[in-house]
Amino acid sequence: MQRIPLLFISLFVWSTLLGQTAPPTPSPCKTDSAYRQFDFWIGEWDVENPNGQIVGRSSIQLIEGDCVLLENYAGVRNPSYTGKSFNVYNAAIGRWQQFWVDNQGAVLEFSGEYKNRELRYTGESVGPRNQPTHHKLTFFQREDGTVRQFWEQSTDGGSTWTVAFDGLYRKKK
Repeated sequence: MQRIPLLFISLFVWSTLLGQTAPPTPSPCKTDSAYRQFDFWIGEWDVENPNGQIVGRSSIQLIEGDCVLLENYAGVRNPSYTGKSFNVYNAAIGRWQQFWVDNQGAVLEFSGEYKNRELRYTGESVGPRNQPTHHKLTFFQREDGTVRQFWEQSTDGGSTWTVAFDGLYRKKK
């Protein structure tokens, strides 16, 4: 008869041990400084063109356990234009990656590095006439707290470049 209480005690001990979980492992996104390099872009922004006119509004926030910077962009001069970018540091390759989509059907992928207060992306896509298009997209972390985004494109293999976008991000007041 003593076996039954012993069996219950054993089951209780095992169920207690199995119910315990290991302490959570801190996310590398919160502990590795490489994931924080692009945090200067987080916030609510008015986006100006080189003439100082507001052309868009952008909300940049951390999502997915502080691993991903999500951009929500909305045009002001063209209010029907919207887009999103997902920016993440990929530790497996030691590079930043951006995936951009918009409501016009554009899809762009970039890869780059952060160095000297600049995040420099490059990428390739296929243009409207099926021509290969090369991209250079740079985010400049400026001393005054603004962020400049400068995007250039080339359809001739990089011989010549045209400005696709030149925007200055100012924090909303």
